[in-house]
Amino acid sequence: MLLAAITTVRRSPRARLLALALTLPFVLLGRGQAEEDPEIPEVDRYEKGIVIRFEGMITPLLEQFIYRQLTVAERHGADLVIVEIDSAGGLVDPSFNIARALRDVDWAHTVAFVPREALSGAAVVALGCDRIYLHPDAALGDVGVMTVGRDSLFRYAEEKIRTHVATQLRDLAEAGGRPPALAEAMVNMDLIVYEVTNRETGERTFMSDAEIESSADPAVWEKGKPVFESREKHFLEVNGLRAVELQLADGNARDLSELTGILELTGQPRILRPTGIDTAVFILNLPFVTGLLFVVGLVALYVEFSAPGISIGGLIALLCFALFFWSRFLGGTAEVLEVVLFLAGVLFLAVEIFVLPGFGVAGITGMLLIVAGLVMASQDFVIPQTPRQVESLSVSMLVVVSSAAVFLIAASVLSRYFGSLPIVNRLVLKPVSDSQAEGGVRLTAEGKPLPSIPSGVSVGDWGVALTPLRPAGKARFGDEMLDVLTDGTFVAAGRPIRIVEMLGAEILVSDVESS
Repeated sequence: MLLAAITTVRRSPRARLLALALTLPFVLLGRGQAEEDPEIPEVDRYEKGIVIRFEGMITPLLEQFIYRQLTVAERHGADLVIVEIDSAGGLVDPSFNIARALRDVDWAHTVAFVPREALSGAAVVALGCDRIYLHPDAALGDVGVMTVGRDSLFRYAEEKIRTHVATQLRDLAEAGGRPPALAEAMVNMDLIVYEVTNRETGERTFMSDAEIESSADPAVWEKGKPVFESREKHFLEVNGLRAVELQLADGNARDLSELTGILELTGQPRILRPTGIDTAVFILNLPFVTGLLFVVGLVALYVEFSAPGISIGGLIALLCFALFFWSRFLGGTAEVLEVVLFLAGVLFLAVEIFVLPGFGVAGITGMLLIVAGLVMASQDFVIPQTPRQVESLSVSMLVVVSSAAVFLIAASVLSRYFGSLPIVNRLVLKPVSDSQAEGGVRLTAEGKPLPSIPSGVSVGDWGVALTPLRPAGKARFGDEMLDVLTDGTFVAAGRPIRIVEMLGAEILVSDVESS
């Protein structure tokens, strides 16, 4: 059954274009603009064949995968694209999006090959191709639209959704020269279709009573027997042999080799398999991996804010969140808006930490923007309209909340042991104790002599903090820019400070007003 996922708030097609654009830095998979050449004429022989394997449940992830495969096929100059379909269906919108993408391919002929089954949304995809070939025992049809109720049970979608799907399916069938009534019967279980013959031309086709009556001359059609598969209370579903009889398919083929012989393809077709990018996108879209990226990225940001200027934490955080949004762009659930929200949230947090110390409006706003950006990038809707979307939103929120909880624990540990953890302790400027003095020369924690203080400063001198002092940072005294240290209190950048003590190469300062 086709799972309804139609919402009143739809995403724009920019996600698809941006996803393809973001793929370019990793592989040469540019979608490219269609050349303004006329459509390829019908030919008896094909020279460059490409096979795309279409398997599993139809989701936005699979939709974007097909787009990337079509891009590769176009880049290789294919004149024949065989879509090998083995699927029981999936979501409504991705199914029709893929079907329309195949229908609109003007640089090659598209052929759907069904070795086992193309049901529900997969039947929709097949109808989007120029030709359809099935194994004699394969199944095609049954596009009954299902939705999940509040009780989490499947039931048929309401009439307005079924009507919308039936209209789109009729358009696809008509564009491919197939009987629209039979396509509609895949969605409408109460539609009866008849075999009819044109008395003047002898043309044989299949129509419903409504189609006959609404035709230009109803009397010209001689109505025959009803199609058995379209009887009441049954969604139309046929095998390969019957699909050819009903003009839904162009022929039968038992395997890919037989199909290429029928199509007179010269040479062996190239089979496109999932690439490293496809595997990476799939893995990065797993909830556990997504949560791991969040935790590592947030911890890295915490380290960067705790020791500004080191840049290691910032680079790691940038990598984690770049991977997250990259995978979501290629997965078809993210757009520019989500990235803008996330970056705006980070900016608000930075303002809260470095400009307006404390925890106020800027900090809360930043956290909300970050959460909104991450959650919206994980789903293909804004406001949930169906139980499935509510479930998807719940999973996204669970991942974000769980990651935040793990981050808070990690941040608590880091704040307590930041200066003693291996490797991390090298990022922190530590005060030097008197026990490390040796012969009047101050030594570092590693036992190396510290540089001497310029003679131009002394206790009581006033200066300005150039960076936030938390507690270490830089300050200017006259023309001298020196490393300074507070007694543990925070001093914002730009605040006037005063030297209260000088121990070897260590300058202890305090805020003038607090002093």
